[in-house]
Amino acid sequence: MSLKENNTPIQTPFYYGWVIVLVAGLGVFFSGPGQTYSVSIFIDYYIEDFGYSRSAVSGIYSGATLLAGFALFMMGRLVDRFGQRAMMVAVGLLLSLALFWNAFLLGSVMMFFGFFMIRLFGQGSMTLIPNTLVPQWFIKKRGRALSVMAIGGFASSALLPPLNTWAIHAFGWRTTWGIWGVLLLVVFVPLAYFFVRNKPEAIGEIPDGTPKPVRGKSSPAETVEVNETSWTLKEAMSTRAFWFILFCVTVPALVNTAITFHIVSIMDLKGLGSGVAAFVLSLMAIIGFPITFVSGYLVDRFSVHYILAITFFGHVLTLVILFFTSSGWMAIAFGVFWGFVNGFERIVLSIVWPNYFGREHLGSIKGLAQTVMVIGSALGPLPFGIFYDWFGGYQEVILLAILFPVTATILALLSPQPNYHEYHR
Repeated sequence: MSLKENNTPIQTPFYYGWVIVLVAGLGVFFSGPGQTYSVSIFIDYYIEDFGYSRSAVSGIYSGATLLAGFALFMMGRLVDRFGQRAMMVAVGLLLSLALFWNAFLLGSVMMFFGFFMIRLFGQGSMTLIPNTLVPQWFIKKRGRALSVMAIGGFASSALLPPLNTWAIHAFGWRTTWGIWGVLLLVVFVPLAYFFVRNKPEAIGEIPDGTPKPVRGKSSPAETVEVNETSWTLKEAMSTRAFWFILFCVTVPALVNTAITFHIVSIMDLKGLGSGVAAFVLSLMAIIGFPITFVSGYLVDRFSVHYILAITFFGHVLTLVILFFTSSGWMAIAFGVFWGFVNGFERIVLSIVWPNYFGREHLGSIKGLAQTVMVIGSALGPLPFGIFYDWFGGYQEVILLAILFPVTATILALLSPQPNYHEYHR
């Protein structure tokens, strides 16, 4: 079977786009080996086995993440050129090889390239490609489809840390990397190869459902007519909305990564301990999962920039609660609010790009956004660490961090969907 073939491997009694959503969700799940919540389980073993300091390993990780962020922009262009199916298969193979590479680390140079590859192909590409694939298959139901796909992300963040912990204790950290590499090769890559198709038009369907045949036309592409305007990256970058939204999507990468990275230390300084910190992280994921379906429903019915503004206003409230947290109950309140915000942002930040700028050049546009987000996630924890060294705590930097979602709320309200026809006047 060629990657260029446009037939579907199975006939389904429902819209084939939901099969795409399933495989895309699995892709987001398998981004896990390159995500911080998974990699963090290996760090102490690296420190012990290689004799490196924590700051040395953290520096290698941050540097590799930054480099991966810059390289990710080209990945978006490759998605536009070769399509999601070919890129999903290629990235799955490359991520598998990267995991095998990590199983044979010998020193700091190999560690740097190991981190670079799993961040580029895992955290970056295996998140980028599904988020450009699903919007090709849905327009009116795009929010709901992305909500279903998000299950893969929540499952990954919930399952990989304990699975890694168990596997490392049972088999060692090198074998654990190898296990994930084998699973990618055996499970994900074949499913992506056989079941993914780039667009519904290629198989005679349209986004959201199957069209009625047009009399006298037999080619699948000829039977399809979709009323959605697509912007090029250059055109999108000429709009005010693009830059405002680009700032908005950077805020969660900065703030959430910083809080997650330092959450144990933050709770310790508030006298609550690491157990409360772990509970807050779990509570955030538990609350966020069902909220994605609520946000998916809302973005299909209301203007995205209003939902985006509400999301960042929620970020402001969450940081305010964290600032005043001094008891277990307030920590729980923080976890609940954080979960609500996380559930909203997972959908809104994914849907805003295809809704605003169309499907045709989504890889390039979202690739740039994903690049900025990955760079933000690499830089986010640093200011918190610096303020801790300066002031012996995090209260000052939490107050400073509030400025980011406040600004994002204002910019979101000032960023309605741009009009393509007005742009070309």
